[in-house]
Amino acid sequence: MTDADRRFRLIGPGRAGSSLADALVSVGWRDAGRLGRADELGGAAEGVELLVIATPDASIAPVAGGIDPVASTVVIHLAGSVGLDVLHPHPRRGALHPLMALPNADVGAARLRAGAWFAVAGDPLVDHLVEELGGRSFAVADDDRAAYHAAACIASNHLVALLGQVERVASTAGVPFEAYLDLVRATVDNVDALGPAAALTGPAARGDWATIERHRAALDPDELAAYDAMVAAARRLVD
Repeated sequence: MTDADRRFRLIGPGRAGSSLADALVSVGWRDAGRLGRADELGGAAEGVELLVIATPDASIAPVAGGIDPVASTVVIHLAGSVGLDVLHPHPRRGALHPLMALPNADVGAARLRAGAWFAVAGDPLVDHLVEELGGRSFAVADDDRAAYHAAACIASNHLVALLGQVERVASTAGVPFEAYLDLVRATVDNVDALGPAAALTGPAARGDWATIERHRAALDPDELAAYDAMVAAARRLVD
């Protein structure tokens, strides 16, 4: 691959797409343009080695289907839950899903160059991109992508929702949310060192149902479903 060949084009300049585009530019790729929904996409694969489709998952297939295939151009998507079939009819296809929260392009680009993990599939160029970004990767087959992405959402999105519950419940006791964040960080470190089952502490781990009932009595009824679900999830690590 020569420097002249290292050209990419992006369709979907949102947070994920812009993060990857900026990261690629920082490692020497040339940006051939960033296209949105109002742009003509038929010739988007022409004149580049890499075409990145970073649209919402449901839009990938119609967007890819509206682009004229170019035999030498690798077309990739950034979705975690769908396979390579959505990139039909392009002959060189790949998937590159960053297992990383990308809140904006600046933070995202930095995170993608800081040893991030990527779920990869398809064309070998995808592995080369991970290598260039200094990342780590694992392959996920098409049939496994929904389960992989569900785990990613649990690890990130559901954790944020759970911490939202911490913030609400803590406020009823007059305790600042920030006081719990060091506990969260230490807990994650424990899981990293020991694994989830060995890191579990607290009343659910020891079967202290009296304490759990005191918790339930103190909680707003709207918080009980989530609390009960997590007690049950904690018990799965014990039973």
